[in-house]
Amino acid sequence: MTPMTLLAEAPVDRLGHPIDDEIDCENVRECNTVVDAWIPDWLRISWEKSQRGESLDNEDVVGRALDFAYRLHDGQCRASGEPYILHPISVAAILKDLGGSNAMIAAGFLHDVVEDTDVSCDQIEEMFGKEVRQLVEGVTKLSKLSFESKTESQAENFRRMFLAMAQDIRVIIVKLADRLHNMRTLEHLRPEKQVLISRETREIFAPLANRLGLGQIKWELEDIAFKYIEPDRYQTMVSLVAETHQDRQEQLTEVTRVLADRLKSMEIDDFEISGRPKHLYGIYRKMERQKKQYNEIYDIQAVRVIVNTKEECYRVLAVVHDHFCPIPGRFKDYIGLPKPNRYQSLHTAVIGPKGQPVEVQIRTWEMHHIADYGIAAHWKYKESNSTSRPLKGDDQKFTWLRQLVEWQRELKDPQEYLDSVKEDLFDSEVYVFSPKGDVYCLPRGSTPVDFAYRVHTEVGNHCSGALVNNVMVPLQRPLKHGDIVTILTQNNAHPSTDWINFVATNSAKSRIRQWFKRSRRDENLALGRSALERELGKNGLEALLKSDQMQKLAERCNYHNVEDLIAGIGYGETSVNSVVNKLREHQHNDRYFNPQKFESRHEPAPSSSSKSPILGLEGMVYSIAGCCAPLPGETITGVVALGSNRGITIHRHDCNNLANIPSDRLLHVGWNQNKESDHVQTYAIDIRVETIDRVGVLRDILTRLSDNKINVRKANVQTKKGKAAIIDLSIDISDRHQFDRVCNQINKMCDTLSVSRLVAE
Repeated sequence: MTPMTLLAEAPVDRLGHPIDDEIDCENVRECNTVVDAWIPDWLRISWEKSQRGESLDNEDVVGRALDFAYRLHDGQCRASGEPYILHPISVAAILKDLGGSNAMIAAGFLHDVVEDTDVSCDQIEEMFGKEVRQLVEGVTKLSKLSFESKTESQAENFRRMFLAMAQDIRVIIVKLADRLHNMRTLEHLRPEKQVLISRETREIFAPLANRLGLGQIKWELEDIAFKYIEPDRYQTMVSLVAETHQDRQEQLTEVTRVLADRLKSMEIDDFEISGRPKHLYGIYRKMERQKKQYNEIYDIQAVRVIVNTKEECYRVLAVVHDHFCPIPGRFKDYIGLPKPNRYQSLHTAVIGPKGQPVEVQIRTWEMHHIADYGIAAHWKYKESNSTSRPLKGDDQKFTWLRQLVEWQRELKDPQEYLDSVKEDLFDSEVYVFSPKGDVYCLPRGSTPVDFAYRVHTEVGNHCSGALVNNVMVPLQRPLKHGDIVTILTQNNAHPSTDWINFVATNSAKSRIRQWFKRSRRDENLALGRSALERELGKNGLEALLKSDQMQKLAERCNYHNVEDLIAGIGYGETSVNSVVNKLREHQHNDRYFNPQKFESRHEPAPSSSSKSPILGLEGMVYSIAGCCAPLPGETITGVVALGSNRGITIHRHDCNNLANIPSDRLLHVGWNQNKESDHVQTYAIDIRVETIDRVGVLRDILTRLSDNKINVRKANVQTKKGKAAIIDLSIDISDRHQFDRVCNQINKMCDTLSVSRLVAE
């Protein structure tokens, strides 16, 4: 094997491109020595064989993966100046510590080769097998996702990530190992890049690690991100912890000695007692959340006791409470009620020998491994490191992940989906029971309605009341730990608009909104069909809607059938412009869709010299009809007015008032798209927004209009308890495109039920 070579001109990144940072790559000239120092003992034999040019056994998939990655990354270096191969080695070592199988560790070595070299996934499968190929391919796809983009793209990337996780949970484990090592070496990047990566890590990957029970990875990711995002506060926390280190250590030593003596006297010989450092970001978050000073936080100093059985855990708890004074309200039994990420332990806080509070955690060895390694503990301690397994449908601990995948089919609005993702990435804080004894984890502040929708959508939709601990309670009452909740249902019951104001979970809010939208299905179908007719014309529309192309388009837009797509257009889940544009993208392959067949526009040819807004009426007096209020971009017809000095009246071509007008009074006219003017002409139209009543909803609508530079002439709001709010607005619009854009934005508001254009009777 030839040693790595260094590009003499400039340092390079993973792709071999020169990088702008001034870095010292001198040590890369001695790359074999550098890499050799990083090789862990469990890989030493394979590494030395490959260095001597000896072939490795087919069974040694990890050694062959290291050798293959070393050759492919030859000549590449990181921003630190180190050989790039050190990154895959570190990722593989993290996966080894997590108890990953050989396939996972091999994927750790190879996770960048498809993205950074000419090697294909087919070649990976040929050399290392299908399992390694699937992991490498999954991580490669995740590496291309960005979570700093606009809302729609961000939501789509979340969908793809969770779908990959549901197919094989190991993909995200490899990605987390990759992110952890990148964070450990973040100091070599530019400051703005450090902050960008740290924010993504703290908002996305640390909560993911927590949800998977990877406590060690979660804490380290948060602390490193804290260091770069808020450096001043980070240094303050470092100083505070350092100042009290000696006092804490003395108290922990005394508590440890006392507990060890008492446990031995009770013939509990196999135990381990140690001090547990609290990670800095955890202390800081608790201070911010509880509005407390550093010296008021109970669990800055903690003792962890590990024993063999659950029974011994509770015996240790009795010893702790017998010898030290417990602090009221600080005991939590996570053994009886595990956290959603499978975390189990007894937590209590007591007053220590020096009068300072001390947190004590008591758990078994298995619980301890799960606390640190989460899902990976299943592989490491129960399957003897044989094979890792993908997510199975009956794993209760991954209910949250299955829900996120299922909601992909239901939540079309990107912001709603992102809200649901963020809600389910973080810890639930309330544990309640069904009458059958099933445990449900809900966010703090959840109500019986949230519980009903967590059980099943139809239970929520038909909820008529609730019993909490066998007592009838209002539906808006917040639930508490240990409550037994019984939901009363009736076939004729349905959601109330008031619910949206008190439910705590985004999943419940989205289902309530969906019910209101779908309960008006006939109305939405009519609105959707009308919108399509305006864009495509009536002629041939029925044939198009029944075509295979339209069915494929509906599926592409995440709808089951064409009717659902039309209803979606009607209540604003998707825009008619988006649908028509997708149709036109494929018109050359479609035997049904023909623009001339559907569009019945007979507009005069534009004249480059004309300055009139309406072509065909140059020099004539005209007015815009108030009955249909046409806008530029819509097909129009001129009507010669009788007995009036208004001259020509401009109507939309589908205006109902044109039906009884003789053809000899109709003129073919059109909008002048080429008119040049320093002043943007606007047209007054009226719209009606039907929305769930809540404080601030009018302000939110007006903000969207203001953002689009739309003047509001008049606003009228009608509200009635228990019913939707009606907001009528008179606004100035420049053209149909602006109108569609702002209506689409209002429709995407989570509380909006419908947006319609008002016309005179």
